Amino acid sequence: MRTSDSTHESRSEKHADVTILLVCLPEVRETGAMQLNNILNDVTAIARGAGEIIMRHFAAPIPTTLKSSRIDIVTAADTEAEAFIVRELLKKFPDHHIVGEEGGGQGAPAGSAPYHWFVDPIDGTVNFASKLPHFCTSIALTTPDRQPLVGVIYDPTRRELFTAIRGGGAYLNGQPLRVTQTAELLDAVVTSGFPYDKHTNPDNNLKEWAAFLVRIRGERRLGSAALDLAYLAAGRLDGYWEKDLKPWDAMAGVLMVLEAGGTVTDYQGEPNPQRQDRGRYVASNGRIHAEMLQVLQPLIVR
Repeated sequence: MRTSDSTHESRSEKHADVTILLVCLPEVRETGAMQLNNILNDVTAIARGAGEIIMRHFAAPIPTTLKSSRIDIVTAADTEAEAFIVRELLKKFPDHHIVGEEGGGQGAPAGSAPYHWFVDPIDGTVNFASKLPHFCTSIALTTPDRQPLVGVIYDPTRRELFTAIRGGGAYLNGQPLRVTQTAELLDAVVTSGFPYDKHTNPDNNLKEWAAFLVRIRGERRLGSAALDLAYLAAGRLDGYWEKDLKPWDAMAGVLMVLEAGGTVTDYQGEPNPQRQDRGRYVASNGRIHAEMLQVLQPLIVR
């Protein structure tokens, strides 16, 4: 599904007046009705602002700095975009806690903040640094126990804005999203990724990759977990799995998939993998989920 950004409508219009009481969530109930539509509009503007910063850097030479390994890199665009996002979020939500990939915990203390934000300024930094136009900004609002409430994933190269509100659906540039109807794994196109310690860690997803390869129609490795999940929600992919994801990688995308009618679990089939700091995620259209788990579970390294 492709929709021109110029036809983008107000998120609050498309998300059908989701002023949600969310009575099942005590953290939300404490402050009464959450104006999630208004928050979503603020966050989409912030994501687009970050996109302008990122594309300015993308048009110039991109030097990199190493983080945990030679393949785990960061650029000036990552740090500048995250600083912008955090600054804008704190202006609007000074009592919230913010966790950024580059800057760690910021804002109000995590233990007392009523809401948490998870920010990945550029998901797909290796693609970005290689001038491969497949990367995004991912921002999510959650409860303190990591139940996602609002998610925004913005691809500035295609001007594709994926949005979701808990209980309010998932959208791409204002158009509603639904997962595919693919019923069998053999007909599915799935995607995954590899951990940064793949050179030294034997639990590096190669066995899982090989196991899926002979059971599916197609396998893709696109280089951005957030976009993998957004594409699954948009019906461009049927399934996704990956280990060692950080919450900022997946939080917005998890909400997208769930609101588009999909399923998200860990490798054991348990919900809420985003509650783990290094989670194992399986996401699908729901119809092929059991088959995906059957492939993964015999290969789990404990």
